[in-house]
Amino acid sequence: MNLETATQENLEFIIKGIKANLKVVNAAIINPEDFQLGDYEEILDIYKMIQKKQGRLTMMEIEGVLEELKGMRKAAK
Repeated sequence: MNLETATQENLEFIIKGIKANLKVVNAAIINPEDFQLGDYEEILDIYKMIQKKQGRLTMMEIEGVLEELKGMRKAAK
């Protein structure tokens, strides 16, 4: 899968990957349909950072990622 191409399928894949790696209690707060392709590059950067950390994120990093995603959600715009 080429994640460098901004498609709805790729967006869903990376959002699900972020959600799985963050292991948030309320996973319903991160739904792929809440995000736009216009934010794809930023979301992909978050995904890559999380992949590099390999699940070893601090609570502050998790909170930061969730805050970033919150700002990108369609409902927030």
